Amino acid sequence: MDKKESTAIPSINNYHSRGEWETACWQKILESKELLSLLITSHERRDLVNRAAAMDMLISGKSYLEIGKELWVSPQTISAIKKAISEKTYRSYLERSPKERKKKKYGPSPISAKAKSAPHGRPHRTKYGTIYMPY
Repeated sequence: MDKKESTAIPSINNYHSRGEWETACWQKILESKELLSLLITSHERRDLVNRAAAMDMLISGKSYLEIGKELWVSPQTISAIKKAISEKTYRSYLERSPKERKKKKYGPSPISAKAKSAPHGRPHRTKYGTIYMPY
């Protein structure tokens, strides 16, 4: 790549916003395969390939479990890719607002259910905590 090609990125002063400039720069990078290969690491390239493969597998009707086992991607990544298909843009889990993220709902644990009921028997302290002995 010569110096002339490396200056193919447009000046930020020619655009009204950074968003417009970023879009124009991305188009230039995509047009130049050499520039793209210089800027993307092997790890990033693998991530892009995995996302594209996961998208293809989602479209073909494979389950999250099948995709995860084959490509070693998390269910969150697969979910983000599924949303990207419908929204026409990819946003990672961290980029989504906390309101958009699904919170895990946990049921009452067996220990807390026991703690809520009144203890039966005589309390006996042990090194493991208080246990209740039958009368």
